[in-house]
Amino acid sequence: MDEPLRAWRDTLEDLGVMGLVREPVAAAPEPTLPAAARPAPRPTPAPRPGPAPAPAPAAAYAKPTDAIGCPPPGAVAAAATLADLERAIQGCLACPLGPGRLKFVFGEGDPGARLMFVGEGPGRDEDLQGRPFVGKAGDLLDKMIVAIGMKREETYIANVVKCRPPDNRTPSPDEARACLGYLHRQIELIRPAVIVTLGATPLRELVGISDGITKVRGQWKRVQVGGREIPVMPTFHPAYVLRQYTQDVRRAVWEDLKAAKEWVDKAAEA
Repeated sequence: MDEPLRAWRDTLEDLGVMGLVREPVAAAPEPTLPAAARPAPRPTPAPRPGPAPAPAPAAAYAKPTDAIGCPPPGAVAAAATLADLERAIQGCLACPLGPGRLKFVFGEGDPGARLMFVGEGPGRDEDLQGRPFVGKAGDLLDKMIVAIGMKREETYIANVVKCRPPDNRTPSPDEARACLGYLHRQIELIRPAVIVTLGATPLRELVGISDGITKVRGQWKRVQVGGREIPVMPTFHPAYVLRQYTQDVRRAVWEDLKAAKEWVDKAAEA
């Protein structure tokens, strides 16, 4: 240390000052809040759950292999009458609809009908009775038939599928395909002059048109069955008419059925 500084230090010590630099002052302790005033500790966020595991795919329906549960095409083709055909296929379980049915709804009417109606599938009333179109929609269809000067017994009424889909849903394409051969054989045996399709499903599955019934109704179409080309008149399903009971909808169905009846009459005169 330089002599001047040493002298200055000695002077300060003589005056009672122990050093050139103050001793550090202890930091005052931070005030402690009462426990009630302390902020609650922020909870640690729970880890986000990962994506839910995908549900296991439903097991594919295993259709039976016996001739009763899965009638072979040869047995269907060999049926010479509608009664023979019904006996051959009434035990069918070839699609998932079969095990859930109460009754097999084959179809009914005149075996030689000139006018044939094809709907989608049985509903609750049809499943209970084993007959097509016997509920409210069936009552309306009966009135439609009478309005064009015919009786229900003079026509033939069937569906694309013979068993009721759960909750009256639309039959799946696989379900429709499982039953379509039966409908084709019915048409071959009946040989109708005209087919009226009721709703979008028979239009799609029987005729092969997926444009929708509102776009196509009232326009003549054709279907090839058993080597014959048959005129098809698409119209609304009676259940739709009941839901949309407007003058326009009723008039549309009336015009469609009237056109079908005129074709039947012309075919009878030919």
